[in-house]
Amino acid sequence: MKNILLYDSDCPLCTFQSRFLEWLDWRKAVEMVPLRDERAASIAPDITRENLLEAIHCITPDGRIYRGARAIRFLGLRIPLLLPIGLFLWIPGVIQIAEVIYRFVSRHRLVLSRLFGCKGACTLLPEKKRE
Repeated sequence: MKNILLYDSDCPLCTFQSRFLEWLDWRKAVEMVPLRDERAASIAPDITRENLLEAIHCITPDGRIYRGARAIRFLGLRIPLLLPIGLFLWIPGVIQIAEVIYRFVSRHRLVLSRLFGCKGACTLLPEKKRE
């Protein structure tokens, strides 16, 4: 089994983030699953839809769940190009600051998507074909 990343496919910023992670993940350590996928409810039955919409969630094969900045830290140690970010987030105190920043971005993600033009950026970074 792989790690599974649940993300909001209705959010351009979330879609861009998941596609970016997918392109970096040449080892195929993570399966990206949009919340619209019918598997999402069975993958994370104990997480409310509201919580799923607030942050990305990474579910490990052994059932551990990481959300938000902690999910990014977890993935940072599994996707080689993200290793510097993953290690940085393990510095004491950094994850707390990262969580505050993540919550801010999450709350304002639709405005930020329009501001940064993520809808167009997603067309520049097409969905990666998995084998």
